[in-house]
Amino acid sequence: MTARRVARVLLDSPLPQLDRLFDYALPDGVDVEPGVRVRVPLRSAGRMIDGFVVEVDDEDDGDRPLSMLETVVSTVPVLPPALYALARRVADRAAGSAADILRLAIPKRMVRAEKAWLAADPPGPPEVDADALARADAVLAEYPELTAGIRAGERMAVDAPPRPARDVPAGAWAVLLAAAAARELADGRSAILVVPDYRDQAQLERALAAFVPPDAVVRDDSDQSGPARYAQFLRTLADAPCIVIGRRSAVYAPVRAGLVAIWDDGDPLLSEPLSPGVHARDAALVRQELEGSALLFAGHTRTTDVQRLVDVRWVREIAAARRTSPRVVLSATREGERGSRVPSSAFQAAREAVAHGPVLVQVSRPGYAPSLVCAECRRPARCAACAGPLRAARPGAVPTCAWCGRAAHGWTCPHCQSEKLRMASSGTERTADELGRAFPGVRVIVSDGAHPVAEIEARPALVVATRGAEPFAPGGYAAIVLLDGERMLLSEALRIGEDCLRWWSDAAALAAPGAPVHLVGVTGPVARALATWTQATYARSELAERAPLHMPPAVRLASVEGPLRAVDEALAELRAEVPDLGPHAILGPVPRTSASDTPTARALVRFDYATGRAVAESLRAAVVADAARARARTRGKGTPARNTLRVRFDIPEPDL
Repeated sequence: MTARRVARVLLDSPLPQLDRLFDYALPDGVDVEPGVRVRVPLRSAGRMIDGFVVEVDDEDDGDRPLSMLETVVSTVPVLPPALYALARRVADRAAGSAADILRLAIPKRMVRAEKAWLAADPPGPPEVDADALARADAVLAEYPELTAGIRAGERMAVDAPPRPARDVPAGAWAVLLAAAAARELADGRSAILVVPDYRDQAQLERALAAFVPPDAVVRDDSDQSGPARYAQFLRTLADAPCIVIGRRSAVYAPVRAGLVAIWDDGDPLLSEPLSPGVHARDAALVRQELEGSALLFAGHTRTTDVQRLVDVRWVREIAAARRTSPRVVLSATREGERGSRVPSSAFQAAREAVAHGPVLVQVSRPGYAPSLVCAECRRPARCAACAGPLRAARPGAVPTCAWCGRAAHGWTCPHCQSEKLRMASSGTERTADELGRAFPGVRVIVSDGAHPVAEIEARPALVVATRGAEPFAPGGYAAIVLLDGERMLLSEALRIGEDCLRWWSDAAALAAPGAPVHLVGVTGPVARALATWTQATYARSELAERAPLHMPPAVRLASVEGPLRAVDEALAELRAEVPDLGPHAILGPVPRTSASDTPTARALVRFDYATGRAVAESLRAAVVADAARARARTRGKGTPARNTLRVRFDIPEPDL
């Protein structure tokens, strides 16, 4: 027997059966460092595949047949041990592959950027100006227990101040997170700040500019070019501390973080759509448990997910020294009032406010008339070709189908034979048209998905925006009117009340101090929570209602989808391996439509957090077994094997 060096490699492959470490012998005279990219042979397929070296060890059993490592692609260790441990734990929790997590965390290699990084001197620790640090401490003083909690590595939930910042063109929430990150940087530790979208990131960048030098901030987002993003990633591998800001994948940044902060964790943009579909909140919780860094959830509302953690004392609630809230007015619509959609009180408030500043009007949908109905029977107008909903782009325009795009010339109602249509809703463009006539001479700005506006000037204007697309106004809006609230609440989604409260709270936080915020036509618990600014209380009540119904986040929810036979086999194995599942834990399977002749189905599995590991292991084994069967069926046919059984954990809605 002769000793030899062996590299244990994680293959960069989507195949679940390859989600483990493979041993490869190192050629004589060749040594590699853990974390580097390599290329290795995949004997079963007769081809080469990329991977990452996770471990390098000496092996005494030199007679064991091993393939030789083919090539070292790069000498830069882009996969530190802590990042691999995080990817492995997160993937296991979601019944996924570590390679899928690393594909999100590590950008594609860019040779020129890598050469420039290797040729440059290592970055030194950034310096935080003493005056800037004093300003940061003054901001953090608004939450007396926050600094001590960060230093102690606690998990915390903070209700952010709902107002624009005084001296920075950003929300006060961005200044709070920037101040906390600046304090960490001054103490020699890195910080990671995760936000849902580019609007939030822009505010955060402006807030950070008031506290730290530009070279201390590292961006992690796909808006950058490939070389720029890879260069920023390489900066996070350096020993010098930095502040990483970005979207959901930034939570995996390979820095020694003293603080990880998640802003607005209820925003669905923080949920990764790619396999294995892990929410940034859950990845941050796993990271905190592994590394002991402080974890901060901040928002203008409290999600039921975070409230559950507060209730079980896994997360500590941090209160402000002095509670502040916007001035919310509940306005009821009355028939006969001027444009009954906007009550007289809200209309008058907007008229007075627009004389000296911008006014925000939030609506539910973009476009001119997002939906049309029959003028006689009021039934939804449908396309004769595909039954899709009809909509109008402007007054007098020929209706078009929202699904197939066909023009509905000569439309006739199939129920009452009427040929007349009526607009059933008003989008951003129609609302802007109506308000433009009601406020002659006032500039009207539309902001929605088709017309994004990130920021406006602090001068008179009417801003009509869809939820989440409201531009930031320096100093705040002089008045805010929230329309279509009743229509928003009509959705059948489990979290619609929670979502509406988040949309309205985020909009209300854009108001100038003392400016009125009119919520139109909404009553009930959600309206009361907004008016009294008690979002955490609403989240607590929502959680209490879902617990006896076994709905998330009181329990975890996973979906199993694929061929009916594979789903049935996976569920049978799950029942056998996890006997703690209750009799009503599995919902379905329910047949699904499929383009193939194979019957497909989807089932939901509800389970307690304590049994999550066992459920994940069982369903992951089912996915691997199904993939292996698919490979056996296609062997020798020249067609690639496809994964047919799909599992996703922690889905927010029980939507079959």
